[in-house]
Amino acid sequence: MRPSFHPRLVNDPFSDPGLFIPFLFEKRALMFDLGDLTLLSSKDLQKVSHVFVTHTHMDHFIGFDTLLRALLGRDKILHLFGPPGFFRQVEGKLAGYTWNLISEYENDLVLKVNEVHQDKLCTKEYISKDRFQPKKASSSRPFSGNLLEEPSFSVHGLLLDHRIPCLGFALTEKFYVNIIKEGLRELGLPVGAWLNRFKAAIYQEESPHSDFVVSWEEKGKATREERFVLGELAQKIARISPGQKIAYITDVAATPENSKKIIALAREANHLFIEAAFLDSEKDMALKKYHLTAREAGALAGKAGVKSLQLFHFSPRYKHRVGDLEREAKEAYERMLMGSDES
Repeated sequence: MRPSFHPRLVNDPFSDPGLFIPFLFEKRALMFDLGDLTLLSSKDLQKVSHVFVTHTHMDHFIGFDTLLRALLGRDKILHLFGPPGFFRQVEGKLAGYTWNLISEYENDLVLKVNEVHQDKLCTKEYISKDRFQPKKASSSRPFSGNLLEEPSFSVHGLLLDHRIPCLGFALTEKFYVNIIKEGLRELGLPVGAWLNRFKAAIYQEESPHSDFVVSWEEKGKATREERFVLGELAQKIARISPGQKIAYITDVAATPENSKKIIALAREANHLFIEAAFLDSEKDMALKKYHLTAREAGALAGKAGVKSLQLFHFSPRYKHRVGDLEREAKEAYERMLMGSDES
């Protein structure tokens, strides 16, 4: 069974952080962090609909300019989420350029920027035709961890401590609709855009007795249609399986409060992407710089019961010791999974 999301780190573990999460069979993607994005194609960048930024240190936010450039001149809404002070950082980026010609563009790029606070989510809108000058003050709503809620998945975030507020993220798929190819063949149905409509109907829990139209298309136009009962069609062409969970943690110290929050956020994740900046022999240095050691990363992953972990954000001092970082994390991870209380 193929998962809906195929997350991949944009860069090698010694380079800028950034997780690219494309959707299967859709021209859409999410991003966690915006480090150097030069390895992503324009086609990939144009898929991005939502960006979740842990904090705005340069190596996590310098790619904002690259993404903005790829989207200018397109009708698109880009949603961005960041920690307290995020409005100021985005506005600073936008203020660095001259926008006297942008009002002549036919299409409008809209930036919906969200600033995450402990108990509220504040939102401001920046539109290209207005030279990215906000027309309204920010609006706000209560926040209890949920950043994004869609029929098929949600994204949660929480504030961690990196001497500044730093966000951790978890994407949780509610369930996955697997399309049975044999079922399609038996019914003589084509693969096409209608499958996205079909999945959306399942995710939105539409009545199984409702009508559903399957369409054959050529060059974006329907050439033939056939009507089915949604529930009967689902029984023949769909298999429902548990969704996956993807967690992303970087730039935090292994303090008791941070550790408790990380374990809760990453609990039973299928994939945990977690920094491992130092070896445990330099634990004091890691704590001073508010980063995790490989051993701490592995222990947190084990305590959270994650199914797999991928390390990143290594200090350059370990260029020739990648194996040591991975070994240290793996040993701590396995020890915690076996129920040891050692840390």
